[in-house]
Amino acid sequence: MAFGAINKFPNDTRPRVGIGVNIPFNEGGVFTPNYTTAESIKNNLINYFLTNPGERPGNPRFGGGLRAFIFEQITNNNLEYLKEDVSNKIKVKFPNVEVVELNVLAATDNNEVTIQLYYRVTNTSIEDELVLNFA
Repeated sequence: MAFGAINKFPNDTRPRVGIGVNIPFNEGGVFTPNYTTAESIKNNLINYFLTNPGERPGNPRFGGGLRAFIFEQITNNNLEYLKEDVSNKIKVKFPNVEVVELNVLAATDNNEVTIQLYYRVTNTSIEDELVLNFA
């Protein structure tokens, strides 16, 4: 058994096979496929956190529910709670995604909150950044 071996997803070896769809969707209801596991994981994270629980038919518990925080006051306690909430949901719903760094930044003058997530996928060479802005 090889130790420290990097896993390569089988779908990444077939460049013309779509794995998922890119978010945001294009105009006219056209779905643009993505062809790598890295793009698919990033789009899955975006989809999960921008979906409210109960919004998805047939799966009422799906969703990170970040939009529920839009009308909350921007305080240090709320920002810390949001950071903890995102981190816990990633651990539960995306066990292969390892959080490298998670920042919740507030621009109180603009009533804006930015979530910066630096992550890696365990046992792969996939590392990426996800930025979600709420205003």
